[in-house]
Amino acid sequence: MTKVYAVSDVHGYRDVLVRALADEGLTDADGRWAGADARLWFLGDYLDRGPDGVGVIDLVRALVDESEGAVGALLGNHEVLALGMRTFGATEVPPPGEPGRSFARSWGRNGGRPGDQARLTDDHVTWLRTLPMAARDAGALLVHSDTLAYLEWGRTLDDLVAAGRDRLASDDLAVWWETWRLLTSRDAFRGKDGPRAARELLDQLGGDRVVHGHSIVAEMLGRPYTDITEPLSYADGRALAVDGGIYEGGPCLVARLA
Repeated sequence: MTKVYAVSDVHGYRDVLVRALADEGLTDADGRWAGADARLWFLGDYLDRGPDGVGVIDLVRALVDESEGAVGALLGNHEVLALGMRTFGATEVPPPGEPGRSFARSWGRNGGRPGDQARLTDDHVTWLRTLPMAARDAGALLVHSDTLAYLEWGRTLDDLVAAGRDRLASDDLAVWWETWRLLTSRDAFRGKDGPRAARELLDQLGGDRVVHGHSIVAEMLGRPYTDITEPLSYADGRALAVDGGIYEGGPCLVARLA
């Protein structure tokens, strides 16, 4: 039986990621693919907050190549933030909205690392801009953020993926800012209306449950980060949160889906 895994929100902690993947037998101790009959999905947020975001990107790209299609990668909101910073910097976002908004300001407030910006190459940028916003595997709808905002861009998976790539091919600051803003939204599947919201997303984009990062399991449960040892299944089993809060001292969760 093929094993399918998901990991999210590595945020520059390359060495922690390598150890977590090696513990599951998905890589060797040096980070080379060893997954054999497995598939692995990265759900975004490779950059910012941690020490080696570009190193994480390089590792993920290497695993995609070495695995010959068994590893996939999605776009997270921090990729949009980092690329927006590189492209638009301190240029103010046009109204409506709060005066003084810019990618530079948001990047600084959300863990942006100058070292990552300095090391990003045009090749990295091209790769990041082509990452899909969502995928399906093992009955799961794989996304970065726990939000219904994806339905603003597409009512089918193919339409969503195409719209996401079109948005990141744009040179319009307002388009980029809206993409960043909507991808930062969260918590759509929590509370009494959460199961209905998850079902709405699944009905449109396909899958039996939503697997996402972005919202940290410990914060969702109101528990210490170091207490977390596994993903959180919630919304009547229609959602699975896999962000262990690595940059807050939590674990790098490698969630087995099937």
